[in-house]
Amino acid sequence: MNAPFAFNDADVLITGGSDGIGLGLAKRLLAEGANVLVTGRNEDRLSRARIVAPGVRTFVNDIGVADEREKLALYVQKHVPRLNVIINNAGIQRRLSLAEDMATWTERQSEIDVLFSAPIHLNHLLIPLVLRHGRTGLIANVTSGGALIPQPFAPVYSASKAAMHSYTTNLRFALSNTAIRVIEIIPPAVRTGLMAAGVTHGANLDEFCDSVFSALRTGQADEIGFGATEGPLVRQRLALDRELFDGVSGRSPVRQY
Repeated sequence: MNAPFAFNDADVLITGGSDGIGLGLAKRLLAEGANVLVTGRNEDRLSRARIVAPGVRTFVNDIGVADEREKLALYVQKHVPRLNVIINNAGIQRRLSLAEDMATWTERQSEIDVLFSAPIHLNHLLIPLVLRHGRTGLIANVTSGGALIPQPFAPVYSASKAAMHSYTTNLRFALSNTAIRVIEIIPPAVRTGLMAAGVTHGANLDEFCDSVFSALRTGQADEIGFGATEGPLVRQRLALDRELFDGVSGRSPVRQY
């Protein structure tokens, strides 16, 4: 169990923060007294975010492109030098089964780049900054219930999120001797812009964000679920993952931060 995290005066970066979960968390962080920078690809959506979340700062950025991530890191180093909270939230979802997906590889790769390559690269670029000033830090990687249960309607999405689940476990281990806490946020289906047209099921966005933010603030488990992803079967699966990881992680000593 983690200690409570004080977001008052925290310096926060949220990728994919122009709407949905990212914007919902940004609003709650601002209300708590945090300084929040959100990114997104669409300037119009970011402009609307500034209206509905007064005080939020925005930066136009395509997180799926390596050069853009490096530009973002340079911007953060200059304008948010005391960064101590990173929420890797940006996401896209292509709802196509493996048998019907005839898109070019460039299009398929873009989904992997946003969901998997981007947070790994961005964390690599920004962790030294967070460590440098010595503040208590937090990295929250947003995965999905699809990380634990493969989704045939979005196979590349769920595979990328499964990879992020594995990476997050390793990142938590790598940072375990530092002041940076690593959290995995595991949403179920949530009614956001990520949902396909005509899809109406899913958790209420505000209820989800309220629950997640409360868990972040009060220092609950390393993995934060909601609804279906907070159920006993998921908890058992996560506990087994931790037990197996703890059993093997010490066999081959590696350098940690």
